Amino acid sequence: MSAKKKNTAKKAEKKVSAKKKAPAKKKAPAKKTATQKAPVKKKAPAKKKAAAKKSSKKKLSPEERFNQIQREAYFIAEKNGFMGDASLYWSQAERIVDGKSS
Repeated sequence: MSAKKKNTAKKAEKKVSAKKKAPAKKKAPAKKTATQKAPVKKKAPAKKKAAAKKSSKKKLSPEERFNQIQREAYFIAEKNGFMGDASLYWSQAERIVDGKSS
């Protein structure tokens, strides 16, 4: 074989080998899907204990009872124009306050 044939044979070989290689395919970019966040769970409202109804029958201290009776007696007397018996107003006020607190 001559040198010329070797060169052409090598060139042909290079061309053939170059042609045999498949061109590298570009990878398609990965599809971006909408990232869905997990739905936020709302905290359930704390269950309220059944509130004990505050009764109007609250135990009053002697001083509180006296002050309430005094206030009620004043309002009764004011309605009557302060014309009447103070002890009557006081006894009416006692019944009102004791009715509220007992």
